[in-house]
Amino acid sequence: MGVRSRSGIALLMVAVMVSAPLSGCFGEEEAEASASSLSVTPEVLEAGVFQQVELTAKAGMAVFVPYLLIDPATGFVQNSTVVDLSSGESVTLEILAPPRIDTMVLMVGTEGRDHWPVRDSNESWMTWMMHEGDKGESGNGVIRVTHGENSTLDTVNHSTERGGRVSVKTVSSVRPSIASMDQGGPYSSGLLHGRIVYDRLHEITNPGLAVDVDGRAGYWDRWAGQGNPAYEDAAQYLIGELESFGLEVMTHRFEFTDIFSIQNPEAYNICAYKWGTETPNDWLVFGAHFDVAPPANLVLLDPHTTGSRTYGTRVGAYDNTAGTSMVLETARVLADFESRRTMVFCLWSGEEGGKRGSDYWTDYYVKEDNPEVTVTNYINLDMAGVNWPGGGGAPHGDPDPQIDEDGYPKDSEVWPMRVYIGPGPNHDQFDQPGMIGLSNWIGADALGLEEQIGTLIGVNYTADTWKTDVWLDIDRPEIIIYEDTTARSDHASFQDNLGTVTVGFGGLVDGYWCYHQVCDTLEEMEDWMDTTGKDYGEENTGVTNLANSLDMITWWALMIFFHCDETPIINELL
Repeated sequence: MGVRSRSGIALLMVAVMVSAPLSGCFGEEEAEASASSLSVTPEVLEAGVFQQVELTAKAGMAVFVPYLLIDPATGFVQNSTVVDLSSGESVTLEILAPPRIDTMVLMVGTEGRDHWPVRDSNESWMTWMMHEGDKGESGNGVIRVTHGENSTLDTVNHSTERGGRVSVKTVSSVRPSIASMDQGGPYSSGLLHGRIVYDRLHEITNPGLAVDVDGRAGYWDRWAGQGNPAYEDAAQYLIGELESFGLEVMTHRFEFTDIFSIQNPEAYNICAYKWGTETPNDWLVFGAHFDVAPPANLVLLDPHTTGSRTYGTRVGAYDNTAGTSMVLETARVLADFESRRTMVFCLWSGEEGGKRGSDYWTDYYVKEDNPEVTVTNYINLDMAGVNWPGGGGAPHGDPDPQIDEDGYPKDSEVWPMRVYIGPGPNHDQFDQPGMIGLSNWIGADALGLEEQIGTLIGVNYTADTWKTDVWLDIDRPEIIIYEDTTARSDHASFQDNLGTVTVGFGGLVDGYWCYHQVCDTLEEMEDWMDTTGKDYGEENTGVTNLANSLDMITWWALMIFFHCDETPIINELL
């Protein structure tokens, strides 16, 4: 069995998308209040930023706002609220207009209403509007939860009741373009955006910087262990950047004694902390490894030149400067937010040697030195940017891949962008449905990926090939969400040592010609993602497609953080 969220978009959807503002009634009975009596200011919101939005009622009503917003009393971000408005009354909310869609949905009901319908996790609000009138009380619902003593806004929780008919008002949003279209275009503005992540990636991999301690330009040769001066120098760069965001930075060294009784660094992690104001011993961790694959011998050869692959890299743009850049930019943004739980941003060492950095940190620093701490969730960023929306790149180093009848490159072994969740030891059932649902919920609507996402679960497939088989059977979606029964990155340390529910983002591994090769450079990533003159995908430069991919993944991780700060996702296997 394969599960996929690819519903067709009919002409009615097109009409809905271009009609803003739009109001309508959905449900079995007559709506008790009308969206036509609700005005929203500004009429067009700016996508990708929290902004002041005024709701004004011409008649008494309750309004359900199913988006992230900030409680003015606590400063915490929360998912959704319901507000009551009397006739002529207004309220101002600080709402995040989702970054990658252009239409938002507000629901209107009778003043004091508690129960509301909601969309399925794998569909957008616009698709929900198309069929909601036919569902009656058979779908999903939420119930209003009265706010606490120290907060201002009511919240919502899951419910089996939906409360009957609602009136719906749509609100348009626009994301400005700061950069030109060939330099990132619509992915260059907002609270967080792909162009700024690209700029960070360029800074770390830049061959034009002054020569550094490793004798090379930029932060190259970051092979972890044995006190490598290039890695130590790169660590100082990370420390300086994280401290500049106003975070408390701690370095965590774990050493071993060799046969000559000399202490050698086994792991050197850099972690930045912003302490939570409600439950500071609950830690929500972002992580990426900063080390790169060391050479198998003293000679590093470009496989584009030799025609064969060896092992080792100097730059590590894809693996894993991309993930490092996303963690840094996410830390920069979140440093300005209040959080219930402690935010931790870690750049790991030793992942390429067997995830030593994250293993030591979880096993010794957390479990032994800070047993009162609970790591509620972990978000892993390891390799990103050479998959969707660039058409999958050039498999096996072929700069002009053959395209099949569906528009995909032929012979690509592992093509889709991956959102992997765990612990999930079983491939034929969901062990962590909460994180599966949240990942779909964010991707299907706020990120505009309803048509690209496929959720994988394998029944009657072999344990060895189920992911590939399900992916092929459901028409090869560009992005897959699944529970991974294997672990090749730092998320495994959190699952194995702490029992933490994790979510990670990554792309091509063995199908990427320059994976763990000297050609893993930013230029290679751009070439891989360039779709100008190609027969598949939209015609965009490699920079724009790369900024798009980085934008999508970083926003996905950021929004998961906001949700999990409010409500952690607990391991259902424990």
